[in-house]
Amino acid sequence: MVSEGAEGRGTRTSRAELALKTLTVDLDSRERLRRVLEQALVFAGASFAGVYTPGADADLLCLVESVGVPRTLYGLRDGYPASGGSPPAEVRRTGHAVWLGPEELAAGCDARRLPSGEFHLAALPVGGDRGGGCLLAVSERPEGFGTDDRACLTLIAEAVAIPVPAEAVAGGELPAGSFDLAMDTGRVEVGGDILALFGLGPDDFDGKVETLLGLTVPEDLPSLMSVVEADHMAIGDRELEFRILQPSGPPKWLRLRGRLLPGGDGRPARLVGTVGDASQLRSGVNDVARVQRLAAALAMAGTVRDVSQAVVAALRKPLRADRIALAELEGDRLVVTVLDPPEPEAWPELWRQEWRSEWPDAPVRTMPTLAAALSEGRAAIWPAGTALEPALAEVGPGGLAVLPLSAGGRVSGACLIGWDSPHVFGPDERALLTASAGLAGQALMRAHAFDAEHELVGMLQRQLLPRRLPKLPGAVAVARYLPTTAGLEVGGDWYDVIPLPDNHVALVIGDVQGHNAGAATLMSQMRTALRAYAVEGHPPDVVVSHANRLLMDLETDLFATCCYVDVNLEEGSAWYVRAGHLPPVLRHPDGGTEIPDADGGPPLGVVTQADFPMSPLRLQPGTVVALTTDGLVESKEADIDEGIDRLAHGLAVSDPAHLGLVADALLGNARRDDDVALLLMRYDGLATRPLRENWTVWRVPEAARHARRFTKRTLRVWGVTEETDAILLVVSELVTNALVHTDGPVRLDLTLVNRRFRVAVADSSPRTPVKPTSIGWEATGGRGILLVEAMSAAWGTVPVSGGKQVWAEIALDR
Repeated sequence: MVSEGAEGRGTRTSRAELALKTLTVDLDSRERLRRVLEQALVFAGASFAGVYTPGADADLLCLVESVGVPRTLYGLRDGYPASGGSPPAEVRRTGHAVWLGPEELAAGCDARRLPSGEFHLAALPVGGDRGGGCLLAVSERPEGFGTDDRACLTLIAEAVAIPVPAEAVAGGELPAGSFDLAMDTGRVEVGGDILALFGLGPDDFDGKVETLLGLTVPEDLPSLMSVVEADHMAIGDRELEFRILQPSGPPKWLRLRGRLLPGGDGRPARLVGTVGDASQLRSGVNDVARVQRLAAALAMAGTVRDVSQAVVAALRKPLRADRIALAELEGDRLVVTVLDPPEPEAWPELWRQEWRSEWPDAPVRTMPTLAAALSEGRAAIWPAGTALEPALAEVGPGGLAVLPLSAGGRVSGACLIGWDSPHVFGPDERALLTASAGLAGQALMRAHAFDAEHELVGMLQRQLLPRRLPKLPGAVAVARYLPTTAGLEVGGDWYDVIPLPDNHVALVIGDVQGHNAGAATLMSQMRTALRAYAVEGHPPDVVVSHANRLLMDLETDLFATCCYVDVNLEEGSAWYVRAGHLPPVLRHPDGGTEIPDADGGPPLGVVTQADFPMSPLRLQPGTVVALTTDGLVESKEADIDEGIDRLAHGLAVSDPAHLGLVADALLGNARRDDDVALLLMRYDGLATRPLRENWTVWRVPEAARHARRFTKRTLRVWGVTEETDAILLVVSELVTNALVHTDGPVRLDLTLVNRRFRVAVADSSPRTPVKPTSIGWEATGGRGILLVEAMSAAWGTVPVSGGKQVWAEIALDR
């Protein structure tokens, strides 16, 4: 016994009322009656529901419509005498509902016809208080019809509209899509729409059912004969789909819905119903072709989500399902990868409560029926009316199929397919579900392994690239990287943003040949080498030339391309070098774009003594510099020039104020069979430009005094009056250290920005000055660095081309 909870009981009646109201009045009366009865299976838990109405002589209550399992399983007749003691007759006489349990049914007049199993029966009046018809419903649940079940059945009985008996329209015009077949003679009356479906005109049809059967596909004749031959069809409903031959093209699918009405009093039994076009719901292929298509789609599916989408596309439309979910089994939880429809409102309340962020999951422990199906590892199907826990019952109130997705001896996931209206599972459909589950299970295992390896590759790639880009004075930079989805190997594309002294920044982008571990390793080496050479203070051509010689010395068969841009953020100028790489693309503040046309050098690792000429760029505030790899601009359909033009157009129509959105938009249509790296920088200009002066220190006995005099003159020109003694002392100590401990030229650089005065002395020695840990009273040296540290807010050293630079900053506001 399954309890739905207080909330579920309180809302089931209202859901049933809403469902009944949504049934369109435009439906054929018999079709609407069938739809109304189906609600008894969904909302009242009935396994059978039917309507009995008085026949032509009013002495017999005849079954006119039924849904659910065959009535013969419960010993129900197709007709009851109106004056007898049966539940339909009692309801017709009294106008009151009758609720019977197994004990009352065993004591009734029809006890001998009842099967051995126990069930509950409900009979409610329809079509008026007395003298009308009767709604008969059967429940196999041990508790029978509960309070809400009875309330739902009452609503359904009130919604029943008795269709006009066929005898009442005898002699009149038959509805366009209906037919009326006399079972004894084989004469059939058909509407105009049915004749049109068979390609016949009214004058071409002789009224014989054999004429219509002769137009069907031979393989479908046995199922049709089981309908039109009275010996093979019991009183009640029948629904099937069959094909008819066309003058050209594939056969057309039609759907027949029929009911065999009893005769009596010398009248023959008659088959009445409708025939409609079912080709809209058919793809024109058989189940074998569907399985083949699914196998082909799964062969191309690389990720778990790709597998899920392929299964949904292959099953939902052919099965006419209302919802389908595919989930991975992780521990005791189903982690859902695809829901169709994706709206949370279309799924049970328990699932909505359990959903977490982007990927919902549902605990298997709350669905023991599902857990049992997964443990068995076989496809399980539950028709409408089956008692299930709420989390499953609401997925498919009209029928539910659960397909365990297994491979390699273990279940890796599940596919849930649900129908709202009662669904009949045919043998072909069961075979399709079983075959699809096997294919999807194997594909899911492969995809899971692919996802794990792809995540490992992506993690490795992210470790080799910058974790975050530095904040730049007067500029903003963003970068994007998309790994290829064509395989599992890590790629060789990289980018870097390297802050340099004096408000310079180096933008680097490159691509190592190949997609493998060797390419990734070489990419890491090249990125590290370029950063090291750039930080040393070399100009762009020297940086790239050093990297080229390093790659040649590595003795690898791989080569690399690179574009290196050194931007002066103070002046708004740049120099760039290309080594077999794409040129930068500029977007100017007015929206115009520029692709600089300048010579470049060969790829790195090809020629030892190669020239890498530098080319200038002029940047105005608001200019965007774009660097990318060939994965974004080159494809099989278009050459690289067209791709660069497309990139320039994308920049032109973008809003540079939101640089991250610009990068995302440019990557929106990127092909994924190659890595893609994209680096964008918007130059805004410095709010405050530093004041700079420099002086070459001559190696003469009074060099320190000349340096102090140059500094005094600079301070006077800049209007600096604070901390002059501290500044002069720091200049004297740094210049003296450079002259005493190094050889070669010495240069003094003075900078003033944001009330901070920077003194920098460059020399040709790479040795960094060491601060002494202790100095005795008799020592004659070693105190210079201690004085610099004491008088400065900060100090340090940076490597420069061929040497080092020792700097100190003095705050003028302290």
